Amino acid sequence: MKQEVIANPESVAVESSPIAGAGSPAKPTGSLAGNIVLRAVTDWGAQIVSWASLLVVVRVLAPSDFGLVAMSAAFYSFLRLAGEFGIPMTIMTLQDLSEDDIAQMHTVAIIFGVAAFIIACACAWPVALFFKTPRLAPVVAVSCLGLIPLALRSVPEGVMSKRLQFKQLSWFNAIRDVAAAITTVGLALLGFGYWALVAGNLFSVSLRSGLILAVCRQRFMWPDFAAVKRPLLFSWHVLVSVFAWSSYNTLDNVTAGRVLGQSALGFYGMAWTLANMPLEKVVSLVTTIIPSYLAKVQKEPAALRRYLHSLTEALALATFPATIGVALVARDLVPIALGRKWESMIVPLEVLCVYAAFRSIVALLPKLLTAVGNARFVMRVELSALVIMPVSFYIGSHWGISGIAFGWVAAYPLAAAPLYWKVFKTIQMSIGEYLSALRPGLDGAIAMTIAVAAVKRVFLSNQPMLLRLIVEIAMGAIVYCATVLLLHRERALSFWQIARRMRGPKVSTAVS
Repeated sequence: MKQEVIANPESVAVESSPIAGAGSPAKPTGSLAGNIVLRAVTDWGAQIVSWASLLVVVRVLAPSDFGLVAMSAAFYSFLRLAGEFGIPMTIMTLQDLSEDDIAQMHTVAIIFGVAAFIIACACAWPVALFFKTPRLAPVVAVSCLGLIPLALRSVPEGVMSKRLQFKQLSWFNAIRDVAAAITTVGLALLGFGYWALVAGNLFSVSLRSGLILAVCRQRFMWPDFAAVKRPLLFSWHVLVSVFAWSSYNTLDNVTAGRVLGQSALGFYGMAWTLANMPLEKVVSLVTTIIPSYLAKVQKEPAALRRYLHSLTEALALATFPATIGVALVARDLVPIALGRKWESMIVPLEVLCVYAAFRSIVALLPKLLTAVGNARFVMRVELSALVIMPVSFYIGSHWGISGIAFGWVAAYPLAAAPLYWKVFKTIQMSIGEYLSALRPGLDGAIAMTIAVAAVKRVFLSNQPMLLRLIVEIAMGAIVYCATVLLLHRERALSFWQIARRMRGPKVSTAVS
């Protein structure tokens, strides 16, 4: 199933006001690179535990169990947006919000979160009827209990991000992931079936919310809607954007479950998880931290260009080998890691890895546009994608789950094109300058693909599967690293120097 990424990170030496976001925002005196590195260490440490738990759980539970929970997640993801209402991003982006504004927005978040849970309970049975799965109704109701702690933490999380308290948030993420993995594995081994997945997700949401509320207490104030009209309108644009994005990101699941059935959805959902697992952990390191920094330089195109160029280059270098690499070894990786009962997901996995590579670099664009105040444009683009992508999924479903996966590759570039146009225009960046950021990662991925394909065909066709997998991974890694160092040695070795320059006290000089 598609796993929920809850941001989808104290003290990095920032001055904290009595309430974050009130008056002038605290100036960052820490390092963007330092925050990203810490987030990487905590996330990947926790991810090792999560991967280990996943390998245990997939061997204990059936594909239909994952399909059932994926059906619930498709509905939950929509209602989750209502609980947050785009408020964390609003708190981060609008630099002049007063203490009273933030307190009123906190109350608004709670109202929407409780309302979303009530809607979930009312819709649980109709959703189960839609999927033709009666046992889905209690799963929906229990899963959506997490909407209330999500709403409670919405403003405090935005406040901590505005303060640049990413160190603390990073540790909260790690604690959440490890606790969720332990809970899920324990309940699965005890025979709770799909309820192990439900309980693990609910516990992770509640635990992280409790940790945030414990360190960032926020007062309530009954909202004067006329006084907070501007932040509410900005939040609405963010909400609609994320709602549209979340909709077409789950409608492939809905299409697979509705048209092809529960087991097919289980295969497709697992393929999505494996294809996007490297992407989510790498890209989220940047996209959950960088909006706060971009908001600080939202009126400086030169600084924004440098951020986009450096971060795009770094993401391509990190995600292209991971995503394309999984596609190259999928036919050996899936039977060895998950068992032969999962072989039906191999082709969708290969296709989705190609989409994931492209998505990794596109992910920065809406973050940048929102940070500079173009949330309305992002909303319109995502609404247009909400029309394009479901049509592609439905057409593709005639060729099974592989066809749905091809729907992403065929239609998503069309949906992303307006984002590129607006970003290049806003920050005055040329296409050539942007493509130069992709060259190191792209050159390495092309060389890696040729090398692994050649080794498979010439040397490994009759070798044991485990040996093939080991050699393929080793060859891919060696060729990728050698290509990057040979053709782009200066760029590869300069990243630590670039990261060191991204320092305070002023973010505008950090990227000079």
